[in-house]
Amino acid sequence: MFTDSNRWYFMAVFLLLGFFIYLLAPILTPFAVSALLAYLFDPFADKLESWKLNRTFSVVIVFLVMILLVFLILLFLIPTLEHQISNLLTNLPRYFEWLSEHLSPWLQEKFGIETDLFNMSEVSALLKSHWNQAGGIAKNVIASLSQSGLILVNWMMNIVLIPVITFYLLRDWDILTARVGELIPRPAYPTINKLVTESNSVLSAFLRGQFSVMLALGVIYSIGLMIIGLDLSLLIGMGAGIVSFIPYLGAITGMIVGVITAVVQFGDPTFVVYVLIVFGIGQLLEGFVLTPLLVGDKIGLHPVAVIFAVLAGGQLFGFVGILLGLPIAAVVMVLLRFAHQNYIQSKMYSDGDEFSLTNKQNKSKKKKDAKEKSE
Repeated sequence: MFTDSNRWYFMAVFLLLGFFIYLLAPILTPFAVSALLAYLFDPFADKLESWKLNRTFSVVIVFLVMILLVFLILLFLIPTLEHQISNLLTNLPRYFEWLSEHLSPWLQEKFGIETDLFNMSEVSALLKSHWNQAGGIAKNVIASLSQSGLILVNWMMNIVLIPVITFYLLRDWDILTARVGELIPRPAYPTINKLVTESNSVLSAFLRGQFSVMLALGVIYSIGLMIIGLDLSLLIGMGAGIVSFIPYLGAITGMIVGVITAVVQFGDPTFVVYVLIVFGIGQLLEGFVLTPLLVGDKIGLHPVAVIFAVLAGGQLFGFVGILLGLPIAAVVMVLLRFAHQNYIQSKMYSDGDEFSLTNKQNKSKKKKDAKEKSE
C-alpha cells in the first residue's frame, strides 16, 4: 500500500507536526478547548440540521443552550460551592483536631508512625514560621503580575477567543473533516477510514459518555449527602464525581472524606453508615446502569493508562497536553489494536518460529494425511 519513501514521508510529517505543537503549546489552549467543544456538540448540531434547520441556525441554538448551562452553573452551583468552601475553612480546626485525636494514635499503634501532621498547633506554628517567606513570595508574584499585564491579557483573550473559534469550528466541522478526508491517499483510505471510525467511537464514548457518568455520579453523591444533612455535600459529591474518570478513585476519596466529615459533624456512627450507603448506591448505579448505558465497552483504557496520559500530556505540552492527553491516548489505543491485529495475522508471527504450535499442527496433519494415502 505504501512504499518505503512514502512511509518515511508521513513519519516526517507527523514528527514535524508534533514539534510545532510543542513549540506553539503556550498559544494553543483556546484552539484545543474550542476543538473539544466543537467535537462534543457537533452531534447536537447535526441532529438539529437533520430537522431541516440551517447549519448556522443550528449552531446558534447549540450556543444558546451552552450559554444557558453556563449561566445555570454560575447561578446555582458557584454560590453553594463558595458557601461550603467557606464552611470548610471555618471548621478546618475541628477536622484537624479529630484527625490528631483519632488518626494519629491509630497510626502510631498499628504501624509505629509518629506524626504531628494533624496537630493544629503544629500546623499553625509551621504557617507562622513561613509566613514572612510566603508573604514575600506573594508580594513578588503580585508585583510581577502588576508589572506585566500579559498574563491577564492572555486570559481575557482566551475567554474572548474560545466562543468565537468554537462557533466557526462547529459551523464548519463537517466541511473540515471532509476536506481532511480528501487529502488521504486513495489506496490507504479504507484502512484509515476504519481507524478513524473506531477512534471516533472510542473518543465519543469517553468524552461524551464518561463526562455524563462523572456528572451523574456527582449529582447522585451530592443529593445523597445533602439528604443525610452533610454540610459539605456538594463539595464532596461533585469532587468525587469529577475524579471518577479513574475507576474507584472518586468513590474511595469521597467515602474517606465523607466519613471524616460525618464523624466530626455529627459524632454518630449511624451517619457513617449513611455515607457508605450513598457511595454504595452510586457505585451500583455506575456499574449496572450509567456506564453500560452511557459509555458501553468501547473505551478499554486502563486506569493506569488514564493517569499516565494526563501526566505525560501535562509534562510535555502543559495545559494543552492535559486537555489532549486522553483523546490522544484513546486514538493511540486504537492504532495499537490495529497493529496488534496485523502482527497476529502476519507471517512474522505465524511462520517465523518453526517450532510454533501452528506449524506443529500443520506438520502433524500432513504426516497423518500422507499415512492415510499410503494405506
